[in-house]
Amino acid sequence: MSKGKLRKSIFKGIGLLMLFVVIVIGGLITYVKVALPKVGEPPVLNVPRSPDRVAQGAYLANAVAACMDCHSTRDWTKFAAPLVDGTLGKGGERFDQQFGFPGVYYSRNITPKGISRYTDGELFRLITTGVTKEGRAMFPVMPYSHYGKMDTSDIISIIAYVRSLDPIDNLVPESVSDFPMNIIINTIPQKAVPGRRPDTSIHELYGAYLVNACACIECHTKDNHGQIIPELAFMGGREFILPGGNVVRSANITPDLETGIGNWSEDAFINRFKSYTDSNYKPQTIDKNAFNTIMPWTRYGLMTRSDLAAIYAYLRTLPAKHNEVSKFSAAKLVAK
Repeated sequence: MSKGKLRKSIFKGIGLLMLFVVIVIGGLITYVKVALPKVGEPPVLNVPRSPDRVAQGAYLANAVAACMDCHSTRDWTKFAAPLVDGTLGKGGERFDQQFGFPGVYYSRNITPKGISRYTDGELFRLITTGVTKEGRAMFPVMPYSHYGKMDTSDIISIIAYVRSLDPIDNLVPESVSDFPMNIIINTIPQKAVPGRRPDTSIHELYGAYLVNACACIECHTKDNHGQIIPELAFMGGREFILPGGNVVRSANITPDLETGIGNWSEDAFINRFKSYTDSNYKPQTIDKNAFNTIMPWTRYGLMTRSDLAAIYAYLRTLPAKHNEVSKFSAAKLVAK
């Protein structure tokens, strides 16, 4: 075979290989975009709205899962950004590229005005898998993978509660992912695997349940492009950009004696939370480059002392990991 024919044969082989690769990649993208997410049909539910059920849902949605923290308006001029009166459940909080997100995402209106088109079963699937009524995948700003592990009864209580909220007319823009997240996003939702709420008297087990419901690991673990690094669980140090450009880093909540909560007593732990719901507490106004936090102290402070004690008991069972966290950088100090 002449050199010219050999060269043509090689080029032809390379071309066919490239075509094959393009076809495979195109097929995978088509599969991901069309066949996923695949989490099953929503269950058939008719959620009772008894006073007890609504009250339990109010506790979970406000104090534990802290749904209201993202689905309301927060006042970032005050410490820990407490909720603005009259905005409970209205949605519209924006999470975009300036805060490190791969797109522009908005919390939804979860008052009856915003969720009236959803059946109870569709809401259940949405909360526990991140898949909308239309079958679209949501970016996990809402930690639905954690909610999918909660007791079914607790999710039902949350649904009963949001159905009882005062309706607020607030049309929220659609969320949009950047490329390639607009493709990857369909692979994120998974079928829910509901757990059982443990006996509350077994503090370590019940505390683990609450820590999952609070999704503590998501904020208190360093991440790599939005994915938490499991071996660094609860060591803190994850960075969050605040409105205005300041950076806050989460605390180490392992029982390390020097850099974590190893020296904290149970009372000290509980009282830190409860101090933000004391009748005498008034949120401090924060200057532009002063320390602030995304930690919703005024939400978690609503938890009962016994629930906070259970969380403390579970955190004490974690491996102590040394990690000194520099908690805050003012915007002018952040590298550009």
